[in-house]
Amino acid sequence: MKNRTIILSLACASVLSASSIKSIEYKNVSKVSPQVLNETLNMKTGDNLDENKLNDAIIKFYSYGYFDDIQALNDDGNIKLIFKEKPSIANVDIKGYKTRSEDVDSLKKVIKLNKGSMYSEKRVKEAKDTLLKMLESEGYINSVVEVETENLSDESLKVTFNVNKGDEIIIKKANYHGADNLEQDDFDKVTANKEKEFASWWFGQNDGEVKIDQLKYDARRINDLYFEKGFLDAEVKEPFLDIDFASNQAKLDFFIKEGEKYTTKDITIFLDSSIVDPDTIYDDLKLKKDRTFNIKRLRDDQEYIKTLVADKGYAFAEVRFDLKKNEEENLVDVVFNVIPGKQVYINDVKIAGNTRTLDRVVRRDVYLAPGDLYNLTDIKDATNKLKRSRFFDDVQFEEKRISEDKMDIIVKVTEAPTGSLMLGGGYGSYDKFMVNGSISDANIFGSGLALGLSADLSKRSSRFELSLKNPAINDSDYNGEVEIHSTDNEIRRSKYDSDIKTKGFSVGVGKEVIRNTYVGAKYSLDFIDEKYDYDQATLTDIASRGKLPFENQDYVNSAITPYINFDNTNDFYFPTEGFRANISAEYAGVGGDSKYIKPSASLRYFYSLEDLTELDWVLRFKTQARMLIDNGQINQGDSLYLGGPRTLRGYKSYAFPNNETGERTDPYKKMWSNSAEISFPLVPSAKMRWGAFYDYGMIGQDSFSDIKRSGTGLLLEWISPMGPLQLIFAKPIGKKPGDETSSFEFSFGASF
Repeated sequence: MKNRTIILSLACASVLSASSIKSIEYKNVSKVSPQVLNETLNMKTGDNLDENKLNDAIIKFYSYGYFDDIQALNDDGNIKLIFKEKPSIANVDIKGYKTRSEDVDSLKKVIKLNKGSMYSEKRVKEAKDTLLKMLESEGYINSVVEVETENLSDESLKVTFNVNKGDEIIIKKANYHGADNLEQDDFDKVTANKEKEFASWWFGQNDGEVKIDQLKYDARRINDLYFEKGFLDAEVKEPFLDIDFASNQAKLDFFIKEGEKYTTKDITIFLDSSIVDPDTIYDDLKLKKDRTFNIKRLRDDQEYIKTLVADKGYAFAEVRFDLKKNEEENLVDVVFNVIPGKQVYINDVKIAGNTRTLDRVVRRDVYLAPGDLYNLTDIKDATNKLKRSRFFDDVQFEEKRISEDKMDIIVKVTEAPTGSLMLGGGYGSYDKFMVNGSISDANIFGSGLALGLSADLSKRSSRFELSLKNPAINDSDYNGEVEIHSTDNEIRRSKYDSDIKTKGFSVGVGKEVIRNTYVGAKYSLDFIDEKYDYDQATLTDIASRGKLPFENQDYVNSAITPYINFDNTNDFYFPTEGFRANISAEYAGVGGDSKYIKPSASLRYFYSLEDLTELDWVLRFKTQARMLIDNGQINQGDSLYLGGPRTLRGYKSYAFPNNETGERTDPYKKMWSNSAEISFPLVPSAKMRWGAFYDYGMIGQDSFSDIKRSGTGLLLEWISPMGPLQLIFAKPIGKKPGDETSSFEFSFGASF
């Protein structure tokens, strides 16, 4: 192209005879600004015409990649540059790769050839090569991608990629030669290329598809796995893939030299005690003396030590480790050497990537500001908080060093679609078939406000709710919400049925007082309608004993509920560490008919046994207690209940109190339930786990222990595309005649 440019400019030299430039005109150019055009030409009106400068300018114009042709004309000193711009891409289509439109749209983002982009053969070739690499990584060998272009006008065209998928190679057998201490299941957890399993179409089962681009990494992954198990002398060669193209099947061979397993003998940390005292660190290390060495735990400890030092402002601290092996006794000493560097202060915080969300919405969740001392925990917590906002698919904090003691922080976000329309359903032994749906936007106009409308319907209950939430009022630590609701709950008893309908609203405000801890209060106003349905035989029986049945009633409940919430768990559905705690006290009597105080407290604790047992086992414990204190008027609908998946498994929801006679009784005012679980992995890749549990609960009118029951059993849990699903197989313990038990629960939406 450059040679052509020189020829063009030299050909024009014979007509460029004027010694002085009278005017300069640019024709048919829209993609380069006049300022850039003038700077590139490097000549102006009144200058002598310089043919060398003109030739250099034309070469530079071509280098921008925007033009197919450039002509230079001279009319007695009036210079005219006529450009022919490359066409823009008006549409991109990919055929033969994915069928769903959403998947095709995601492919377009990957190949980086978007609508409105400038067309060039180089960019199209790069996009084609990207598609071929993706096909190969998915196990398709000898795929073909053909490119078609269609001119829609002089300025635009359509690009179509026609994909012909090659043969999909399936690994029928994977051999791990030399592996005596580890099993194939161990390798399957870390490798990308795996042997095809029975029922490979099922969630979590290996499909056996070859992933060519991952082969070179699989040997390293296996090597790292051996290091995690203490085999520090392990060596794994790159695998050999033997493909039979006649059947499109392959055999995969890994060659392994395991060596011996090492035990950690001693751990030493060299660190300036004026920054962090090393003696305070040892007890918190995951790597333990006289235990099998584990490279993963060592890296975790390396990151932990770095975080402690970086939290003191030493942003560029280095934590190096050295392994001193005693090969005769298979022992290893670990030495950490910390080089802190200088303390670093924040020069500026910049926000990037947010096309919809306002800068202030991002900035209010960033814990560091200009002038602050660097703190790594603040960055990690800010990253997690921004991700929890649901506004972003990805959040990255980039640290740009500008001097030995100053840095800029660039918060790079990738925005996520925050509007959603959802429809789901499920089945429970008590509620039977359930349908739920919602329409919401968690980030209206990029302001951070959340608006939602939801509905839940089942045979026994219904709920409709409209809410508006502000997680940071005026970008402060205060949050607020307004909610309108309507509910209808039917409770079936052996002697009677009750139907409680509620319509009302609530207004709440809260404040984050310290990280992960919120305090606040909520005011609610509910109009409640209670109806009771008896058959004549039951009414006659109640009257014969001189007792009274429940009466239909309408009343108003006006209450304010102060609360304190804390949550530092590491995952919403399957936490493995941390706890969630809540304390609240509903005070009914701010007007209205009900007058009571209902204090409530709950605690959920999660602890991973992996550090102790090297197994992905998780202990869970939940305890919750509620009381109902008479402050002038308690209605029957205010009663506490026990039973069901949320309080006592093995018994139906609202099982206690169980009024066998149907006569009017005082509401139950004290309830305490406890649950202990141990959870095991089932199919980790499909987010499926199983576990065993034991529940114990108590409820009474004036004492917690009027009724005491317990239950045990097994459960299966799965985070399905529709939400969390639980299968509960329970057995009641200590049941008595008349108890409403439940040996099986199948429900969506419930979690520990």
